[in-house]
Amino acid sequence: MEKQTNGTGKPDMHEEMRRAFALLSGKWKLEIMWLLNQRIYRFGELRKAIPGITQHMLTAQLRELEKDGLVSRTVFAEVPPRVEYEMTDKARALGPTMQALAAWWQAYGDGVPKRAALRGRKATTR
Repeated sequence: MEKQTNGTGKPDMHEEMRRAFALLSGKWKLEIMWLLNQRIYRFGELRKAIPGITQHMLTAQLRELEKDGLVSRTVFAEVPPRVEYEMTDKARALGPTMQALAAWWQAYGDGVPKRAALRGRKATTR
């Protein structure tokens, strides 16, 4: 894919940032990435850790993240099959961005109004 330029031969940073945002856009991708930044997860663990996400949506989001090179999927030849998801090195490079977002939230999150209940699957408590 050819990079957009702004007529000066330099990359059009607005267009480049739109492409970067598109990689992480979607209702659940950032939450999935946040969890995978903590540790390796199995599919069922991810589903339980994200209240409101459906199995179909989690599968779709993981496939997109894998296609974009941000998540790797490992299938173990066991019965029953075991599948694990983890961040790639490319995604781990977003670590400082995630840390900055966490710091921002700690500083300003209390001032953000809470939203109404999530749609989709209800959270389970154990």
